[in-house]
Amino acid sequence: MIEPGPRRFLVEHLSDFRYGEPAQGSLMVLRLRPREDCGQRVASFGLDIDPAAAPAPFTDPFGNACHLFNIHREHRHTAVRSKAEVETVETPPLPESLGAGAWEALDDGTARFRHWEFLNPSHFARPGPALAAFTEARGIRRAGDPLAALRETAATLHAAFRYEPGSTTVDSPIEHILETGRGVCQDYTHVLIAIARSWGVPSRYVSGYLHREGAPGEQTPAGASHAWAEFLLPDLGWIGIDPTNDTFADHRHVRIAVGRDYADAAPTRGAVFGGGESRLEVRVTVTESEEPVQATPAPRAERPNIRDVAPTPQVPRASADQ
Repeated sequence: MIEPGPRRFLVEHLSDFRYGEPAQGSLMVLRLRPREDCGQRVASFGLDIDPAAAPAPFTDPFGNACHLFNIHREHRHTAVRSKAEVETVETPPLPESLGAGAWEALDDGTARFRHWEFLNPSHFARPGPALAAFTEARGIRRAGDPLAALRETAATLHAAFRYEPGSTTVDSPIEHILETGRGVCQDYTHVLIAIARSWGVPSRYVSGYLHREGAPGEQTPAGASHAWAEFLLPDLGWIGIDPTNDTFADHRHVRIAVGRDYADAAPTRGAVFGGGESRLEVRVTVTESEEPVQATPAPRAERPNIRDVAPTPQVPRASADQ
């Protein structure tokens, strides 16, 4: 039996792109190496690319560890395999509320200027008539305490929406889940972020993985990547909330990348030259290691200097639940 304390997870992620015709070349950016902050540590990480390519590491404006590679010869498929050993820790207990003055602290002009990237609408997390109608119909509003309001709203989304893989795509607008009530984790997350930003709460999208343990509310399927949201709250820092599974982010959540929405944190983005129709298969496994975790200092969270990033041409991508 695994004792409480730091946990080590073994994560394997395969993205296999198949092309209907020979591709003459391709370029791809990967965000697959787990982050090292918020108590998370990477014990090991490796990439394998077929056809063989040499990935060049870099850090994007959001502090995510990325790899860029290109293939300059004819090929019929591109397979990217990543393997990581990641250590996580249980999140500290949260207070019932933040107390008086929390909303006023969020409204402070200095704080709003510092975190404007996570306060303004983004491509996939934006206001609109559908969101306004949804929040009005369910009585969702900025009231009481920020922490309690966010947690209650996440629970409302969990109850209002039906988790249905394949009901949306990575490019589906926020209106799809609001109008149909069906979606996947990235859709739940975009709605929660859009609501929180309208309240003045800095909000960011997190891509990663969930280790299923049979906890109440879990509905993310095995073999899929995952997404949830983080909110910057007074006196607490960044707090993760997972509306798909109706829970705060905890030791089960392995963080890979953060950004304004899915477009900033997608596991794979790029362009292919030729290739015709393409098909993408994604397989993810997350298992817990029985090996004891060595005591090491937890990495400190950092707040990188974030700037706007021009969109990148894309090949077909998996949703955050594939």
